Amino acid sequence: MSKWKILVSDKIPENGIRILSTAAEVEYKPSVSAEDLLDIISDFDALVVRSRTRVTADVFAAASNLKVVGRAGVGVDNIDLASAQSYNVTVVNTPSATTIAVAEHTLALMLGLIRSAPQADAGMKSGRWLKKHLMGSELSGKVLGIIGVGHIGAAVAQRAAAFGVRVIGYDPNVSDDVMRRRGVEPAAPEELYAQSDIISLHVPLNPSTRNMIDGQALAQMKRGVYLICTARGGLIDETALHFALVSGQAAGAALDVYAQEPPGLTALVAHPHVIATPHIAAQTKEAQARAAADVAEEVLAALRGESLRWKIV
Repeated sequence: MSKWKILVSDKIPENGIRILSTAAEVEYKPSVSAEDLLDIISDFDALVVRSRTRVTADVFAAASNLKVVGRAGVGVDNIDLASAQSYNVTVVNTPSATTIAVAEHTLALMLGLIRSAPQADAGMKSGRWLKKHLMGSELSGKVLGIIGVGHIGAAVAQRAAAFGVRVIGYDPNVSDDVMRRRGVEPAAPEELYAQSDIISLHVPLNPSTRNMIDGQALAQMKRGVYLICTARGGLIDETALHFALVSGQAAGAALDVYAQEPPGLTALVAHPHVIATPHIAAQTKEAQARAAADVAEEVLAALRGESLRWKIV
C-alpha cells in the first residue's frame, strides 16, 4: 500500500517531521503561498499548519484527498471548521503543548506592566536615569481577573497565586467546582470587571468572543485597570482600548496578539503604556517541540482511524 502524503505548510521543529515520516511521505513547505497551496493541496491526505496558513473554504474545496488538518497549537480560527465538516475532514489541535510557555509570557507581561520594566530599560539605553519617574506597584494583594479558565488560564492562576494575588475568573464552559479546584474564584463578568486590578484573556476567537472587550466592557472596569491578551487578536476592540488608555480608564495594556498581524506601528502599539510583543507567547523551544510531536502523533492517529485526544471536528 502506498504511503500517505502529508503537507506541512508552516514551520515546525524537526522532531515533528521525523514522526510524520515514519508512516508518510512528507513535503515541508513552510512558506507556501495561498495560491500555490490551492494548486497542490489535492495531492495530500493531511495538512499540518500553525497560524500562518489560512485553511479556507477554497482550500477544502480543492483538497479532494484531504482527510485531516492538524494545527500545531491551540487556536483554530485560521481553519474554516464549517467547511471541514461539510467535506468530512477531521481537524485536530494541540491544546496543552504551549500552556506553560503562554502562561509564563503572560506573567512576564504582567510584571513588566506594573513595574514599567520596558520604560526603565528604554530610559537606560537612551542615557536617562528615570528612578524618580517610575513608581511601580506590587502584584501581592492585587486582584487578577482571568477570562477563560481552561489549560492556560488555570496555569496563569497557579503562577499568579505564588505572588500573593487573589484570582477570580469567568468561563461559561467551566463549572464553579472545577474553577475552584483550579484556584480561581468564580465571578460574573460584571463582578470581574468591577473588582479586577488586572484582567487577562485566555479564550478562543469566535463570533461570540470577537470584540468582547469593547467600550462598554472597558467602562465597567475599575479605573486604572491593566489588560493583558496573549490569546487571540480580535478579542479586544483596539480602538476602544486606545481610547481607554488615553482617558486613563486603563492604566496600561500588554498585547501579544492583534486583530491584524503584523499590526504595524498603530496608535495602540505606539502608546507609552502598552507593552507590545509580536505573537511570541508560545515561542519557546520546549513548547514548539511538544506541539510538533503532539500534532504529528494526532495526525497519524487520524489517518489510521484510531481514537483521537484532541479532535475539534
